[in-house]
Amino acid sequence: MKKIKKQINTDVVIVGSGVAGLFAALCLPEDKEILIITKEDLKECDSFLAQGGVCVLKNIDDFNCYFEDTMKAGHYENDPESVRVMIESSPEIINTVIKLGVKFDTDDDGDYDYTREGAHRQNRILHHKDETGKEITATLLAIASERKNITLVTRTTMIDVIERDNVCYGIVCEDELGENAAIIARDIILATGGIGGLFNNSTNYPHITGDSFAIALMHGIELKDMNYIQIHPTTLYSKKSGRRFLISESVRGEGAILLNENGERFTDELQPRDVVTDAICKEMEKFGTDHVYITLPNMTSEEAHRRFPNIYEACMEEGYDITKDKVPVTPGQHYMMGGIKTDINGCTSMKHLYAVGETACNGVHGRNRLASNSLLESLVFSKRAADLIAADNSEKSADIPFVDPDDYPEKAVREKTFRKLIMDEIKRKDKAFYDKWCNNENKR
Repeated sequence: MKKIKKQINTDVVIVGSGVAGLFAALCLPEDKEILIITKEDLKECDSFLAQGGVCVLKNIDDFNCYFEDTMKAGHYENDPESVRVMIESSPEIINTVIKLGVKFDTDDDGDYDYTREGAHRQNRILHHKDETGKEITATLLAIASERKNITLVTRTTMIDVIERDNVCYGIVCEDELGENAAIIARDIILATGGIGGLFNNSTNYPHITGDSFAIALMHGIELKDMNYIQIHPTTLYSKKSGRRFLISESVRGEGAILLNENGERFTDELQPRDVVTDAICKEMEKFGTDHVYITLPNMTSEEAHRRFPNIYEACMEEGYDITKDKVPVTPGQHYMMGGIKTDINGCTSMKHLYAVGETACNGVHGRNRLASNSLLESLVFSKRAADLIAADNSEKSADIPFVDPDDYPEKAVREKTFRKLIMDEIKRKDKAFYDKWCNNENKR
């Protein structure tokens, strides 16, 4: 048997350092050696950017309403079992992250300050100002950094999986110097996020380019709903290149309104995201513009700065006081509802390969994600994947397939190939969506 050059061995390798990857690592037994690799720096993941909040089932009386809100937002294409599992698991999961040290905002009486966003009929969203994702991710990262069984490696990119007979044995990765190596592990968890980096207009970090999806297509790993890509209605309009700044739906949940070029309100701002996006697109087409406006007239500058410090300051940097001015906004790519098909435990169609977070498609979101369900989904299903890995005592062959880590195309060629694979799959699934949102968007 040939020995792989530049080989690293571990129990579990996790690709991605966002909420899903970190929480999976923390839920695994501490006697397992865990290696987490991330494409850029540890904090350059979309989980850090999540503004609005995280949903939770406050009491059993809200179950049917929460379930229906999630299903309706997803156009009833959701998997009902996945939705049930997520909602029923939410109280325990949220209590766990609170015990780990995550802080959520409270009201004057010290009770949690639940808010609501578009398509929610009840206030069920916990938040930490307008940086909920940052609060959760930073807390998990601090704990993971202290765990002796967890190693975090930055600026390292997965470029392939190692498999034979539909069993995954590890991954091939490339470091920042362009050196390749094989990471051999009993279990592999993909938590690489979505595809925003393939779009010119996205709220995602530009390096998040759907690598897991391209690799899945190359190896016949089952995908689901790759054309179900959420366009967020309100990103801060700018002619500058780079990532678009998100103006969270929670702003509209607190009373912000949308105005067209004539200063007229034109839609119900608390409808599902895709409905609001369509309404904005119609107004832009009607007036021949590439943006509409948002304003928050029911708050003072001080109140807005206290509730939405990050958003308020970002708007001020562009010269707008969101409580007094009309702030230009435009739709932008935001979230991937589709992805690598999994069951409710994160299992993919390949043995010993798991997918969690935005990379996975367990059907919980359907065609359109309900606001603030993403962080909850990442937490719930990454824990289930970790629990299944911990309980798996099955035998796995020690006969590792041979790969030559140096036998891969250079970065530029690989990225072009990956991009084409993904965009061709989206086009195959939904040409109308591709023509409207993807065509030429991937040419950076």
